[in-house]
Amino acid sequence: MTKRIQQWFSLLITAFVLTFSLSVTASEEANQSTDIERLGESVVQKEIVGFAGADYWRMVKDGQEGYTTSKSPEHGVLISVPGQTWYVLKEKWMSPLGALAIFGSLAMVTLAYVVVGPLKLSKPKTGRKIKRWSRLDRALHWSMAFTFLTLAFSGLTLVYGKHFLKPILPTELWGWIIYAAKQYHNYIGPIFFILLMAVLFKWWRKSIFNMVDVRWFMKMGGMVGKHKGTHPSAGFSNGGEKAIYWLLIFFGAIAAVSGFVLDFPIFEQTRRDMELSNLVHMFSALILICGFIFHIYIGLFGMEAALDGMITGEVDETWAKEHHDLWYEEVKDLPENQPGYDEKVEAEAKGEPSQKTS
Repeated sequence: MTKRIQQWFSLLITAFVLTFSLSVTASEEANQSTDIERLGESVVQKEIVGFAGADYWRMVKDGQEGYTTSKSPEHGVLISVPGQTWYVLKEKWMSPLGALAIFGSLAMVTLAYVVVGPLKLSKPKTGRKIKRWSRLDRALHWSMAFTFLTLAFSGLTLVYGKHFLKPILPTELWGWIIYAAKQYHNYIGPIFFILLMAVLFKWWRKSIFNMVDVRWFMKMGGMVGKHKGTHPSAGFSNGGEKAIYWLLIFFGAIAAVSGFVLDFPIFEQTRRDMELSNLVHMFSALILICGFIFHIYIGLFGMEAALDGMITGEVDETWAKEHHDLWYEEVKDLPENQPGYDEKVEAEAKGEPSQKTS
């Protein structure tokens, strides 16, 4: 009995082993067959996709449009080959030349300060103050200055930050900086345009060129050369100030309009429109930055007491005589430019009797 059980058990084990072996073998064969089929299908599929893809991308690169439900301009164009021209102009030409222009301007004003030096007053200050800028004028000037400088810094960060900041900053910090620069630039740009229009309407009459300005330029403002220290005649604004003013208006308007095209791509602008606007925006902004490097140099370092007027609204009598003599002759006898005028106005405002001044 025991032997029979052992025999049956042996037979069952043998049958199980054989069955398992056959199933494993069949499974392996099936898997091998499936793998072979998949490999074959993959090879065929790659060949088909390769041939179809080559034709497809060739047509795409040739500018042939595909089908899309969008009605916006160029939405059927996947690849804009002429955009490579924009990329080369921007990255290989505009960016390097722009950096060279900015550093060159900084080098020039530094050299001017070291070699030529600041333009000093020929005589001591008298202490008598001449009204030059109103509070509205100063508020407009400093608002424009702040807006322009912050736009310049944020714009330069967008263009050059990847070369100077990105390699030395953590990735997250760099991401926040570039995002903040982009958002600030996009939202403050329209405010710059509003201020620009206010500057245009406020000061354009004082900035019309005349023959006095021609003679001022011929003597180079009395700042360099044989005419250094001669203080050529000028009205309220001299030739240099008028040049800076119209440079701001002209290139500022170009920068603002091109910036609007980039800010609001919802008026059926094409890729060519956006690319051209980008290059024009960069060029005009670089002109403004270089021009205002010289303007800031004159105000801070290049001319003695040049900044006083935009801080207090008043300039010393000596400064007015030497730099804007024609304007000084026009305003020197006005009541607000007489000694003790401010004290008199303040006393009258308080209802106190004003003291006569000798």
